[in-house]
Amino acid sequence: MDRAVDVDMRVDEIIRAAEELPVAIWMGEVPSGAVVYTNRAFRQVLGIEPPEGAARGAFVEPYGVHTVTGEPYPESRMPYERVIAQRSEVVVDDLVIHRRDGRRVHLRVFAKPLFDESGTITHVLEAFTDITREVEAERARAEGEQRLARAQRLESIGQLAAGIAHDFNNLLTVTKLVVARLLSSERDAERSEMLGQVDAVTDSAVALVKNLLGFASRRKHIPLALALDDMVASVVSLASRTFDRRVEVRLDLAGVRDPASPLVVLGDASELTQVVMNLLVNARDAIVGSGTVVVRTRALELAEGEGGAPAAGRWLVIDVEDTGGGIEEAIRDRVFEPYFTTKTLGAIKGTGLGLATVHGIVRRHGGFVTILTTSPQGTTMRVGLPPASTDARASLLGAITAASTRGSVTGSEELPRGNGELVLVVDDEPLVRSSAAGTLRSLGYDVVEANGGGQALAIVGERGEAISVVLLDMVMPGMDGKDVYRALRAQGRTMPVVLSTGCVEDEDARELVVEGASEWLPKPYDVAKLARLLARLVNAS
Repeated sequence: MDRAVDVDMRVDEIIRAAEELPVAIWMGEVPSGAVVYTNRAFRQVLGIEPPEGAARGAFVEPYGVHTVTGEPYPESRMPYERVIAQRSEVVVDDLVIHRRDGRRVHLRVFAKPLFDESGTITHVLEAFTDITREVEAERARAEGEQRLARAQRLESIGQLAAGIAHDFNNLLTVTKLVVARLLSSERDAERSEMLGQVDAVTDSAVALVKNLLGFASRRKHIPLALALDDMVASVVSLASRTFDRRVEVRLDLAGVRDPASPLVVLGDASELTQVVMNLLVNARDAIVGSGTVVVRTRALELAEGEGGAPAAGRWLVIDVEDTGGGIEEAIRDRVFEPYFTTKTLGAIKGTGLGLATVHGIVRRHGGFVTILTTSPQGTTMRVGLPPASTDARASLLGAITAASTRGSVTGSEELPRGNGELVLVVDDEPLVRSSAAGTLRSLGYDVVEANGGGQALAIVGERGEAISVVLLDMVMPGMDGKDVYRALRAQGRTMPVVLSTGCVEDEDARELVVEGASEWLPKPYDVAKLARLLARLVNAS
């Protein structure tokens, strides 16, 4: 056997071995870049045979080579060019192949030059490793760390907001109680109207605090029957206070068009509030200068695929329409991806989590979110939610009707009065405590005041049998309301206890109501509700 045949056999053996390697191999000539050899793994990784026309200066487009951020990879930075320029081995790990079947393959490339006897580079040999899983795992880890950091920031913001709301509601409690007492004895029509205006402004402040705390809520997902129009109107009212005045926000609510058929959904109020606010903020940020955002609600019968609906049936939809510049077709399919954002500059630099959060919440509620329309004249985003069941809807409408018949205190309303029964008012805030005590005395009750849990238990020890009702603040230094309530029950005290708190959401209060507390009465007090509640408890004891 001559030497030429022996060399050919060795080459054949090498090629057969290379075909079995799990690493993708490519070899190209220098200087043309014409492909000399690829193995089976190479063809499997790229999903194609070496394409015609691929050569030096024209590798990127035929092979679908991109950067990790999605742009076509520069020809001058391809491993082939780097090896020739450096005349040494290089390692490149920022190549992403956009395969024709839609897959994205991240590659690490080891490339080295092959020299002839004179030291001239004749070929470039490249070995490719698929690192897609490694890249995705690292991305998932980084995203997890970002989500954790964001959750911790939101937790801190939530705690701060809850504390501020508690203090603010205590101040509003004093205002509400003083105004109610003045209204009850005022006979001058003009002064009564002025006091009524103060009471209305206070109610607006209460609603604002409640809306703000909805975004910082740390509750678990709690689905309840919700009036969709009321929730949307509340968010729009809050947004309108903070948006640039050049951006007009309009409401077009189904309930206004058809008051007899309100829209009711089953959902978590805090989460759905966040959905609407995120869509409003997104619409506002799409507008440069002046413009308009319109928020519409309606009930629609949609066929499968119509208007974004995943299934045929009745859907309650929220459409948020803006007059911004629209969404480019190239990124339309990516706007709901986590951390994808086009807001990269200035004061409105985005996190890429707004629409991703909307998508997650809406999906959890059994609904859908879609870009209904987009053009250079603006965009309409649509959220569709399944309607609540007939029973849940009837329950909510009954509660709304009952609440509307009770109303708020007015100067002419006759409130139920006490007959000298003793009420223990426990609150560490002097103004709140004295205002509550004064209101109860004006309603015909005797009152004893305690500035904290320790003093409250001491008073109960002295006058326990005479106390008809305890009005107990939940948030106090030292012994809080929860400690005081359980201490009273441990002593065998059975008098009714009304829990009060300036926090919009108080899980401890809810827990104590389950344990047997009479009721949870959020601050600021509605005097009419307080009067009726005390009369009911006193008469029942």
